[in-house]
Amino acid sequence: MTPTVRLSLSAMVATLAAVPLSSQATTRLPAHQTFTLASHAVAERRVINVYLPPAYAASTRRPFPVLYVPDGGLAEDFPHVVISVDSLIRLGRIPATIVVGIENTERRRDMTGPTTFASDSAIAPHVGGSAAFRMFIRTELMPEIRRRYRTSDDTGIVGESLAGLFVVETFLLEPTLFRRYVAISPSLWWDGGGLVTGAEGGLAVSPLTGRTLYLTSANEADIVARVDRLAAVLRSASPTGLRWFHHPRPDLEHGTIYLGEGPRALATALH
Repeated sequence: MTPTVRLSLSAMVATLAAVPLSSQATTRLPAHQTFTLASHAVAERRVINVYLPPAYAASTRRPFPVLYVPDGGLAEDFPHVVISVDSLIRLGRIPATIVVGIENTERRRDMTGPTTFASDSAIAPHVGGSAAFRMFIRTELMPEIRRRYRTSDDTGIVGESLAGLFVVETFLLEPTLFRRYVAISPSLWWDGGGLVTGAEGGLAVSPLTGRTLYLTSANEADIVARVDRLAAVLRSASPTGLRWFHHPRPDLEHGTIYLGEGPRALATALH
């Protein structure tokens, strides 16, 4: 990596962080496709947004990696993830990658696992549906993406806050579903931090060869402590074959970390 490229990435991060999400969604979003998919797993139709990298049209045989985005609606995280990915591709920092955004219907239902805490259950009419949402991705969405597009088996997922919780939960419970996991300020306080507690005995024996995990957190005490604890568990377990990163960002807040750290996280995890 040359100094010039480092400066380009830093400039890109600063530029993206300065652009409001509403402006990104309306004026800077690269071309994308949208379709709907009927799901038995979650018993509803889901809107799916897809970004194809510039190189996709230039080749009729080449397969491409795929990055999945919960919170992937056009008014959610799809625009700034796509803008970051598109910019990183053009900078030569990551391979040309397809981005698949899953628009929310009941976000707090889909992104959360079971909980024994009444305060967790009070955040929405329905919670604890992450297993069904993961089944939707595994058995319905991923096969449909493979059918519609030329994809490789190099898959990733990125999410922030409750979507970051879903990313970490998937990494811990079903690590072979994706190859690359990016969790940005994941809400690991859910169920009293049960995911992190449960990870302590299982990481050493998980099938993690060829997997990448990127963890980052902003200046949120309830999240930082548990992200730091998960990083400590990873250091202690030293899972064979796992490439992982822990990059705290105490200079950022919950509302700014996706834009402030997302491009760096993607450049690292997807490289």
